[in-house]
Amino acid sequence: MMEAQQQIEAFRSDFLAAEAQIGTVIVGLKDVVRGALTCLLADGHALLEGVPGLGKTLLVKALGEVCRLRFSRLQFTPDLMPADITGTNIIAEDEGGRKYFEFRPGPVFANIILADEINRATPKTQSALLEAMQERQVTVAGESRPLPEPYIVLATQNPIEMEGTYPLPEAQLDRFLLKLHVPFPNLQELETIMDRTTGVETPAPSPVLDEERVLQMRRLVRQVLVAEHVQRFALRLVLATHPQNHEATEMVKQYVRYGASPRGGQALILAGKVRALLDARGGLSFDDVTAVAKDALRHRILPNFEAEAEGIQTDAIVEDLLTALPRETVVSA
Repeated sequence: MMEAQQQIEAFRSDFLAAEAQIGTVIVGLKDVVRGALTCLLADGHALLEGVPGLGKTLLVKALGEVCRLRFSRLQFTPDLMPADITGTNIIAEDEGGRKYFEFRPGPVFANIILADEINRATPKTQSALLEAMQERQVTVAGESRPLPEPYIVLATQNPIEMEGTYPLPEAQLDRFLLKLHVPFPNLQELETIMDRTTGVETPAPSPVLDEERVLQMRRLVRQVLVAEHVQRFALRLVLATHPQNHEATEMVKQYVRYGASPRGGQALILAGKVRALLDARGGLSFDDVTAVAKDALRHRILPNFEAEAEGIQTDAIVEDLLTALPRETVVSA
């Protein structure tokens, strides 16, 4: 028991240290930074949504520096091809003049991938990255090649500029563990950004983790205990996003076309486990599930036309469910 508590305290200490170092270059955005670290340690991917210029690229780069992980950036454009992501075979020549095919890996072979403006690429190119996200490998010329571990994709998309974009289908959105909203800074945060970026010295984060430590922290996340009644609450929350479910609220029945998939339950539990460790606990609680619910479910709920016409956001639907759904304190037989 003492050893387990020490591991939890070490996890919390390392997480907060990494968060603080990223905070030396990222102003504000504490929830976004915590969400990105949560995805890294829960072995999931993140979708960052916000207008340009809010520091999304800098955040991902800082994450790589703090964790001593190899960082790679992909700028998605309509003419980007799948081979530009995965890599391709080229014809090479040995010392004897004999020609052979040699694989040149693409930028997807890194630990942290920034997929910038992912909705600007064609569906064919998007699918090349999404295969790597799901299978943790790429297939070129019939040969599968594993990707390095740890591996995480942080994709960005602009919520207001839709011209010339290819919105991600729901099945592809579902592969992101969390969807994080990147808010616009307030006046005080803008002043701090100007001070840091227009002066002589530019702050740089110090590394506090490494590849092996990240993998250790991932294993500890998986070991967090989940009581049956807490897991049932998370699964009932997922089921309640479906209008046909008996626990669906009137808001869900009126405004939702399709609800969350089973991956929504996985996201609630895994992200909740990270939050439990940050609170120095070895077990998942109701509060952990509710705290991550919006990030885990907002992109998995498909609103209907009426919701879009009335401006109803999925966050409001999740909030309504959290208010209405009762918590079981005792598991029924």
